[in-house]
Amino acid sequence: MSTTFPLDLHYLSSHEYARLSDGEATIGITAFAVEQLGDVVFVDLPEVGRTVRKGDVFGAIESVKAVSDLYSPLSGTVTAINAGLEANPDLINAAPYEKGWLIKLTPTQVSEYDELLDASAYQATVEESEG
Repeated sequence: MSTTFPLDLHYLSSHEYARLSDGEATIGITAFAVEQLGDVVFVDLPEVGRTVRKGDVFGAIESVKAVSDLYSPLSGTVTAINAGLEANPDLINAAPYEKGWLIKLTPTQVSEYDELLDASAYQATVEESEG
């Protein structure tokens, strides 16, 4: 498998990631999720200013195979959405950890970040799910 597990990210077992930097979290889906979904054709993202709670659905992602809910790895207020995904949802397929991020938020409980899976724990979860 060619999936990578960047060490600077923390993960939900539902395949969303968070990257915390300077008090802001960048949220997206993992390369493993992209492989499972296939070609992404549409993303439904929340409005800037919306408050989300850890584990809540904040949007949806549609691929040629399925529509899946997106779960927030952290509680906070949405500060930005990746507007480029509206015209080019395939950015998620091409670069899920770089240009394919979904939202940015200001966490209200930074301690939640440490409760997420680190790269090795997430990798173990993925390998276990593949049987």
